[in-house]
Formats: sequence, C-alpha cells, structure tokens
Amino acid sequence: MNSEVTNEKEQDVNLLASFHKAIEKNDTEQITKLLEDLHPAEIAHYLEALTGSQREWIWPFIPPEHEGEVLLHLNDEARSVLIEKMDAESLVAATETLDTDDLADILPEMPQTVIQELLLTMEHQDRERLRSVLAYDEDTAGGLMDLDTVMVREDISLDVVFRFLRRREELPETTDSLFVVDRDGIFQGLLPFNTLLTNDTETLVGDIMNRDIDGIPASMPAVDVANLFERRDLVTAPVVDDDNKLLGRITIDDVVDVIRDHADHSFMGMAGLTEEEDLFAPVVKSTRRRLVWLGVNLITAVLASYVIRQFDATIDKLVALAVLMPIVASMGGIAGSQTLTLVIRAMALGQIHSANAKRLLVKEIGVGIWNGVIWAFVVAAITEVWYQNLGLSIIIGLAIIVNLIVAAVAGALIPLLLRRLNIDPALSGSVVLTTITDVIGFAAFLGMAALFLI
Repeated sequence: MNSEVTNEKEQDVNLLASFHKAIEKNDTEQITKLLEDLHPAEIAHYLEALTGSQREWIWPFIPPEHEGEVLLHLNDEARSVLIEKMDAESLVAATETLDTDDLADILPEMPQTVIQELLLTMEHQDRERLRSVLAYDEDTAGGLMDLDTVMVREDISLDVVFRFLRRREELPETTDSLFVVDRDGIFQGLLPFNTLLTNDTETLVGDIMNRDIDGIPASMPAVDVANLFERRDLVTAPVVDDDNKLLGRITIDDVVDVIRDHADHSFMGMAGLTEEEDLFAPVVKSTRRRLVWLGVNLITAVLASYVIRQFDATIDKLVALAVLMPIVASMGGIAGSQTLTLVIRAMALGQIHSANAKRLLVKEIGVGIWNGVIWAFVVAAITEVWYQNLGLSIIIGLAIIVNLIVAAVAGALIPLLLRRLNIDPALSGSVVLTTITDVIGFAAFLGMAALFLI
C-alpha cells in the first residue's frame, strides 16, 4: 500500500513537472495531450498547483466537455478567479451539462447575467429541481443530495420493476438500491438490488423491501451525514423532508468529499486558514488574510511576555529560570494539544454530550496528574544535574505538574465552551490553549521561584 501511494505521488510530481516544462516552452501540443489523458478532477488538482497566470494560459486547451467538471472540482478561490475571467457565453456552455446538484454548488459564484441565462436554458422541471437544492445550505444533507433517484411503489411486482428499469436504459451512478415510495412520494423503504435479483418476478415489492431504513433529514449537517455513512457502511441513502417525502439521495462519493473537506478544515484551521486557501493566491490577498491570525497570536504572546515581565527581578537574580522556562510552557502546550485534539475529534464524531463530558474531564485530569508526576521527576533530575540546586529542581517539577493538570482541564473544556459560543474549536482552540498553558506555566514556575528561592 505504501509503495502504491509513493508511486502515485511520484507520478503527480512528474506530471506537474511536465506541465511546467510545456508551459515554459509554449508547447501547446504537449499541453493538449497531457490534458486529454486526465479526468476533470485530476485537471483541477494540477491547476491548483499552478500560478494564476499559468492557469489562464492552460484553460483554453481544456476539453470543452470537461470545463464544467473542472470548475466544480477546483477550490472556491481558484474557481472564482477563473469564473471572473470567462465571458457569459463560455460559462453557460461549460456548466449547462452539469447535474443539478453539481450546478447548485457553483451557481452562487456565477455573475447574475449567467445565472439568468442558465435558468432560461433549463426545462421547467430542472429549474424546480435546482431551486429545491438551493433551498438548503450546502453543508447539509439537502445541499449534498443528488436529485436523480429511481423510485418504485410497493404494490407492483418485480416483473414490472424490471420492465421499468429496461425502459430507463441507464441508471444513476452508484445505484445499489431502489427507493420505495407511496403515491404521494412518501418514503417507505429500500429495495436492494441483491434482493431484487434473487426473488421471483411475481413477488410484490412490498413483500421483500427493507422497511427498517430511515431517511436522512434534509437539514442534517453534512458532518453528521458522513458519520452515519461510516457507522452503517452505506453506499447510498435517501434524503427526506419534514413530512418524510423523498427529496433525493446522498452517495458515497459526496460523503468522501465531506470527509476530505472536514479534514482539510481542521488541519488548515489550526493555522488560521480555510480549506479553500489558494496555494498561489496573490501576495496582497494572502497577506491580508493572514494578518488577523498573526495579530491574534501577537496578543497572546504579549500576554505571556507580560507575565514574565512581572518577574524581571527574579530572573535577574537566578538566570537559570530563563533557561528552564521554555520547558514548562512546552510540556503544558503539548499535553494540552493532545487532549484538545482528542476532544475535537470526538465532537466531530458526535461522541461527546452532557452525559459523558464530566467523566472525560475527570479522566483527562487523571492523565495530566500521572504525566505531570512522571515528567516532573525527569525534568527535576535534569535540572539537578545541570545546576546542583535542589530547590530549583523541586520548583520546576511542581510547575510541570501544575501546568499539565491545567493543560488537561483546558484541553477538555475549551472545545466544549467554544462550541457553546458557536465558535469553531478547530480554528481557535489551539490559540486559546497555548495562551492558557504559557501564562499558567510561566506564572507557576516564576511565582514559586520568587517565593521560595529569591
């Protein structure tokens, strides 16, 4: 498996190098050949690794039938820049072949004139389908759903089902079941293909359908949908409204996108960035976006420095304190980050609620105490070897115990408090945690030193 991943990465690097070489030589023939062999999602992947001017140069050589799909797979920032450069006619041509649910994803970024022209080219039924998708937030089941579903009623025989499927000639991708509804479109259950194919054709759908399947509410958050797919090993699932009327379906490929986006969001959020950050965004735009986060971090650093400043006289009398301070803060920061990461992940999976939050806090405090005691002895021993000062060794050991306990409490409580305030823990949790562990660590270490050593 590792060798396969390595080979794939090597292929990516080699292909990207080929793109750069062809662009430098203005080799349009080579560019055309490279693009013809790629899936639209792969084209989008390589475009994101190019600068804005390189993307604009390559865009006219992308096969016209792939343009809409490429736009769909690009990150929001790169896509919006390309959309601004395209004229209305080109945008309509690129997007009119997209499925309704895919079109709904990028329609809000289109100029108003293009939106109106697209709507005019659509049939009435397709316009209504598009409006039904746009009615839901993109981060909900309704925003994820595909409207292309195959529905049957429970009072028909399997023979009728087979004839109905033959007349369709083509089924939606990743179709593993048929959705059973009544005459009013109310969801009744599923008819899996393996059940359909292994029963007599005279059997009624209602006699063999699976009635134990609940539809996914259209308002369910996308992250919860992904967790549901993971727990139940789903390939497709029905989406219903408040009256249990079938609206559409969610497929595993949509869920994979949600999982990837959520992972990107958590990873990038720790640095104050979004998952849609363009690798080659203009310098001014990137600078402006990062200024805020750097400012927040500066405030926290100034706060920690202010605490240290209160003990200037103590540090002047015992220079060893300045050498050892980073150890206390670093140990607290790492310990707190471990708890913070664990809690944020559990929150994303829906594993934390009021019934078990207190137990989790108690458990993390216990871990903090044990780790604090163990590493306090280690650091105290190192300090004794360095400075032959028993008092200093004991104080740094106590400071580490205090800071690791505080780190455990902060790491467990910060995500819960931020969520209650409707603030994303992945985005701001680490900054708040670092501030707390730095301030408490410095205050505990320097404060005890001032009381007992100076």
